[in-house]
Amino acid sequence: MTQNGVIKAKHMIVVVSMVEEWSSLKSLLQDTSEDNCHQVAFTSLGPNEKCDLTVEDAFISLRYADLKEDMREEAVCQAIEGCFKSCKDGTCTFLLLIKGGCYTNKERRLIEILQAHFGAEALKYLVILSVEDGNVVDMLDDALLDLINVCDGRYCRITSSTASGGLHSLVEMVNYMLTENCATGYTDAMLTESKRKCTEDSAMNILKQKVQEAEEKEQMFNELVQQQEERRAQEMEALKAKHAEEREKEVLDRKKLETKRESLHEAVSSHKAAIQIQIRAPTGDETKKISVILLGLSGSGKSSALNLILSRASNQYLGSGCDPEPALPTTFCKREEVFAAGEQLVLVDTPELWDEDGVENTNLVKDCLALALPGPHVFLLVLQVGRFTQGECEMLAHMQRTFGREVSEHSIVLFVHFDGNQYRPQRINDYVIGAHPTLQDLIRKCGCRYYELNVTKSFSALSYPQVRELLSGINKLVASHGGQSHLVKRFSLQELQERNKIILQGNEGELEDNYLLRD
Repeated sequence: MTQNGVIKAKHMIVVVSMVEEWSSLKSLLQDTSEDNCHQVAFTSLGPNEKCDLTVEDAFISLRYADLKEDMREEAVCQAIEGCFKSCKDGTCTFLLLIKGGCYTNKERRLIEILQAHFGAEALKYLVILSVEDGNVVDMLDDALLDLINVCDGRYCRITSSTASGGLHSLVEMVNYMLTENCATGYTDAMLTESKRKCTEDSAMNILKQKVQEAEEKEQMFNELVQQQEERRAQEMEALKAKHAEEREKEVLDRKKLETKRESLHEAVSSHKAAIQIQIRAPTGDETKKISVILLGLSGSGKSSALNLILSRASNQYLGSGCDPEPALPTTFCKREEVFAAGEQLVLVDTPELWDEDGVENTNLVKDCLALALPGPHVFLLVLQVGRFTQGECEMLAHMQRTFGREVSEHSIVLFVHFDGNQYRPQRINDYVIGAHPTLQDLIRKCGCRYYELNVTKSFSALSYPQVRELLSGINKLVASHGGQSHLVKRFSLQELQERNKIILQGNEGELEDNYLLRD
């Protein structure tokens, strides 16, 4: 009787939250328990509260101690540790409650206290639960996004209308977390080790403070000595100046003339240098941009991946709402720019460049290369997880005929997840290992460079680190080629620049005529 490799046992969860958030969760669980999807029972356990939950065939016991905003850090530590000590009958983990997706200074203080007292290991066993029975923020705070990233995306929501789904997601996250880390959960040994390190850190801080005080005293003494030496030097200089006033006056006059001549010379030189810089300065920084062309069959997810990269690179993280609507089919090449990972990135979305017989659309090829100037540096071959057609089998061969045989050296395979019915998508490494030999050969020819993106709302927290890894992989590939772009010899640079100018100037009428001629 296992699930995800974890024995179905009693999960003991220490709730870390203020009284208001805990009261909201209690009310929500009590109000929704009548739907028979879960059973709930609240009891007192000394100074703490206990909530026993039965969700399908899983049993969860929540332990909570009243935490108030005006409590001192030591009192908060004692309250949380008291709850932890009562968790002896099962695996112990931690649950941070927030309200409406709002991560306030109160919750940040609790996390800092938890990490300081229970150690960094505590965050490996932490799940974040947003109770949303009222107002909900439109966008998650950057600090909360960082915490979700540290917790490997363990963030779920619960509302009165979706209580069953929220509790099920909580159980799944706890099971997966225990599988990834340690099936025994957070233990007394971890707490003992954290306290030992805390004691050592305190002693080290005291020692550092004493060393700093000694250094400050030494610095003050040195400054005093230096001031006395400077005062004596000034007195000596004044005596010398008194006896050599006439001689110094002559020297100063001569220096003034020399300084004036040098200043005039420097002014002329600076003016010439400024003119040279203005003449030689480039009109823009286009040459420093990294351009990426997205290739793939219709429906593979190119536009969805591009939109997700743009939103995540801009730190946009929607905290509520429905799944995003699927992107409309791409009918012409489109260029987007975003500043990400320290680089100015140009993304070029494309429709299918080849028909069913493998015949390329030359005008579309020219368009995507023109929009990718000064590149292209990277080709993203977009494939949908769970779908590998005959056309996708032949994709790399089409790319080599169109862009040159060396195109695979500048290519990255990007897998896109669309299935939102799974509680957690299959790991991409496991998918590749079990993939068709033709797909494995394609990945090998692309230097075994592949990444994944989850474009569904259900796993939006997972896509944040995925986009960051993809951007890092793009930068590494460009750096491995010394920043040089891939050269396509079929079209001259002048021809592509003229095509780029037509597109960017918005001559839509001319472009529509060209597309009609292609048909």
